Amino acid sequence: MATRGLLVLWGLLLGASLVLAEGTPVAKIVPSGDFLEFEHDGRSEPERLPLYRTGGIRYFSAGIGLEERSASYPGFSLKLIFTAGGKPFLSGVAVTITPARGGKPIVIPREHVEGPWLFVDLSPGLYEVTASYGNDLQRFKKVKVEPGKQRVIHLRWPHDHGISIHTPEE
Repeated sequence: MATRGLLVLWGLLLGASLVLAEGTPVAKIVPSGDFLEFEHDGRSEPERLPLYRTGGIRYFSAGIGLEERSASYPGFSLKLIFTAGGKPFLSGVAVTITPARGGKPIVIPREHVEGPWLFVDLSPGLYEVTASYGNDLQRFKKVKVEPGKQRVIHLRWPHDHGISIHTPEE
């Protein structure tokens, strides 16, 4: 199992087209580096996920629908999973990641978090992760990112605020 995961990761880093034996969709970064696209049974799917950059850090959001939830993704070092009110899906979370030893924070706007998973390609080190959903804030200090490993953090809010719709005054 670990060998297969390493093979998939190696292939994704090289840009190879890999599909797991079980037919699991594989998300790979397209050559332009602007999107991730899915391959299933050796053929590309029409769905693409935007790959964002801030400074030298790449990130993307996923986890909507069965295909995205079952896909194999590039081995970004940090995966944040957002839920609220017992629901397995939450989007629209703003995230700030600050290196513990100082440095420029990585600011990810809520508009870029369209799914319940956020993958961030961080260098090894210690970070503080702050996430806000509505007026509720969660902070994780001393998040350790290690070489060759993916750190997964679950962020759970007790209530789903839903979508606020502002209508003009009559």
